[in-house]
Amino acid sequence: MKSSQKPKKISVAVVEDDAGIRQSLEWLLQSSSDMLWVCSCGSVGEALEKLPAAMPEVVLMDINLPDRSGIECTALVKEKLPAVQIVMITVYDDAAKVFSALRAGASGYILKRTPPERILQAIREVHAGGVPMSAEIARMVLGTFHEPEAVASTEEMNLSPREREIMELLAEGYSNKEISTKLFISIETVTWHLRHIYSKLHVRSRTQAALKFLHGQKVR
Repeated sequence: MKSSQKPKKISVAVVEDDAGIRQSLEWLLQSSSDMLWVCSCGSVGEALEKLPAAMPEVVLMDINLPDRSGIECTALVKEKLPAVQIVMITVYDDAAKVFSALRAGASGYILKRTPPERILQAIREVHAGGVPMSAEIARMVLGTFHEPEAVASTEEMNLSPREREIMELLAEGYSNKEISTKLFISIETVTWHLRHIYSKLHVRSRTQAALKFLHGQKVR
C-alpha cells in the first residue's frame, strides 16, 4: 500500500530590507508547491529575533541591510541556527563580498537579476546539500584558485581517510545523499563526518570546507 503522505515542503525565510523585493520573493515562495514561506525580516535585528522562532531550513539573505550587513547577519544566524542553509541574494558580484559571505557561513550566492525559477532551484540545491551560485559568481570563485594563498596542505588538515574521501566528493559538488550512495554509508554517517570535518577545518559550512580543502589540495 502506497503512503499518501505528501513530501515535506522546504521552509524558507527572507531577509531583505526593500519592501518590493521582499514581497516579490514571498510571492515566489508561496507560488511554489514545494516551498513553505515562514517569515520575512527587514533588518538584522528583526532577523535575529524572528528566525530562531521560525526555524527555517533555508534563508534568502540580502547583503545591504539597514542596521548591519547581511554578511554579519549570516555569521550571527549561523551561531544561533547552525543547521540553517543561507543563500545570499544580492546585486553585488565583487570578489570581496562573495568570499566574506562564504567565510561567514553562507552556502550559496546568487544575484538578484537571477530568473525566479533559478532562485527556487537554488533553494532546492542548497537544501539537498549543494552549493548554488550564479554563473558569474562560480567563475569568480574558480578564478581564485589561480591565485597563491598561504594555507595548510590537506595532509596538515589532519583528516582521516574517510573524511578525505567525503571532502573530495563534496568539493566536486556532490550532495550528502549522493556521497552516501557513492561511499555505501548512511546520510547520517555523512553528516556525522562533516561535523567533525568542520571542527578540524575551523569552518561553519560545506562551502567554506570545500574552498579550504581545494586550496589545501593545491599546495600539496
